[in-house]
Amino acid sequence: MADEEAPKSDALPTYPDMILEAIDALDDKNGANKTAISSFIEEKYKELPSAHASLLTANLASMKESGKLLFDKNNYVRPTSDAPAPPKRGRGRPPKPKDPNAPPPPAPPARDPNAPKRGRGRPPKPKDPNAPPPPPRAPKAKAPKRGRGRPPKTDKATSSPPAPRGRPAKKAKVAKELPAPSGAAPAKRGRGRPPKVRA
Repeated sequence: MADEEAPKSDALPTYPDMILEAIDALDDKNGANKTAISSFIEEKYKELPSAHASLLTANLASMKESGKLLFDKNNYVRPTSDAPAPPKRGRGRPPKPKDPNAPPPPAPPARDPNAPKRGRGRPPKPKDPNAPPPPPRAPKAKAPKRGRGRPPKTDKATSSPPAPRGRPAKKAKVAKELPAPSGAAPAKRGRGRPPKVRA
């Protein structure tokens, strides 16, 4: 009865040993996926650490990179003795397989050491010695030089004078004259409402 009890947490084997034990116990020719391996370990070892899922994932990844496990169709398989572990895939797209029966590519032509050095850009097209010369170009008429600022309007008779710029000036106030008694000069009215005349 004592042998059937789950081992204590300090007596747990390492995760690589538990993973290999789970794959061997499941005994599937296609291998075992992560869920089956985790279920087997949880059933056999009751006192697992709280970070069991992350530890299992990290150990499976390290064992796959080191070649201790093969990953095929979402299953982990132990590599056989006769089949070596596949090489680790590098970054980027893998090169296309070369055809052994394809002819070798042609060798580039040998360069003449006495040939002049090619300059930058596209080389000029070869000229035909029998071609007629191109017609001479007509001189371009020079446009009159334009002065600075807006040109003046030509039709001044029909156009209205330009409106003055800025704020319009206030109209001058005209002093209102009060009616004056007969024979006297009209008195100048002051500002504000005039006082009421008392009886």
